[in-house]
Amino acid sequence: MQSPDAERAVEEIAQALGHGVSVEDLDGDLIAYSSHQASADQVRVNFLLSKKVPADVSAWQLSHGIATAVRPVVVPANASLGMHGRVCVPLLVRGFRVGYLWVLHEQDEEAPDAILAALPGVRPLLDRLAEQLLDTNTPESDARRRREAEFLAACEGDAAAVESVAGWPEVQGRSPWTVGSMMERIEDPDTALAEQADPEASVLLQRISALQATVGIRPALFSAGTQQHAVILFRDLPGRAEHAEILKRYGAEISLRGGHPERPDMLGLSEPFTDLRRLPEAYEQSKTAVQAAAVDPQIGPLTDYRDTGVYQFLATGKGALPGRSVHFADLQEQDRNAELLPVLELLFDTDGSVADVAAQLHLHRSSVYNRLARVRSIIGADPLKGRVRLELHLSMKAARWAGRPRL
Repeated sequence: MQSPDAERAVEEIAQALGHGVSVEDLDGDLIAYSSHQASADQVRVNFLLSKKVPADVSAWQLSHGIATAVRPVVVPANASLGMHGRVCVPLLVRGFRVGYLWVLHEQDEEAPDAILAALPGVRPLLDRLAEQLLDTNTPESDARRRREAEFLAACEGDAAAVESVAGWPEVQGRSPWTVGSMMERIEDPDTALAEQADPEASVLLQRISALQATVGIRPALFSAGTQQHAVILFRDLPGRAEHAEILKRYGAEISLRGGHPERPDMLGLSEPFTDLRRLPEAYEQSKTAVQAAAVDPQIGPLTDYRDTGVYQFLATGKGALPGRSVHFADLQEQDRNAELLPVLELLFDTDGSVADVAAQLHLHRSSVYNRLARVRSIIGADPLKGRVRLELHLSMKAARWAGRPRL
């Protein structure tokens, strides 16, 4: 995908280096090239005409390690391909590879010394170009799309995809892993309907936002996007500061690209695992965690599966409607002004502390006691005792779970 900004940056770099320059994406597609033609060889001419690196040329370039390099790589001439020597500069943004810049030798230039010596002087231009590519081209590259599709297939349980992902350089040997599911909190029905109306746009929004949110974050190994949420494979490391940073970036990206105010978005994390065959199970755990965060404000926006309590059991219902207890049904019918159930649920969630409930709901303690007395009168039992408490608390969480976003 050609970009005017990239073309301007390439011209500046070519002028500063005094050599012909071209930029390709990770699929070998031409992004931009300089007007400097003095050093054009047959490979460059064909590349500019076809906009695609031929397979034999690509194989020669890859054989010199450009796919994993983080510093300039000297690729020698290949007479059989009609190719002069050149220098490959990997374009990286905080460690994330977004493309390659190629600097061609002049016809009578035997060694790349002059090019290598001049590259540090154009480092700011190279960094700016890499940032432009990250923002415009990388998420749409065929290579990125294929890898994301394969990763999501592995998450859904495709055995061949799981085996392939296990061999990826960024994944191999990096266990233990965790999976994160991240989604925006949508409280406006009109926004939800608008995002459902254009599934492709929703997927692209999630893909780009997740990619931008995870660039340069050490434990984030790979990300992908679906219509409603993003999926991230993490290396499991102590602490959650980096996960919180990802969530913050994700919210900013979703707001910037989705055209709505920032909201308290959510990230749910699976249990750690060391066998990648457990990836589908971990993915389900991460979805359960983020769904629980979406329906229950007591859980918080960044949560581990192990901290979701009873929702771990409710999630095993695979979408079945939860049953309602008689006591809970009686309370729902009588609590038309939503005065009783919120007090009772918060009381259960805070281990029976009337003071905490009163403070959080801005009530006097006597009001809390009065509402508890009304509950006792309605159901004919003490809501703070044994089986009745368990029944009511579980019913409340089941009712919340029934309203979860379907992922």
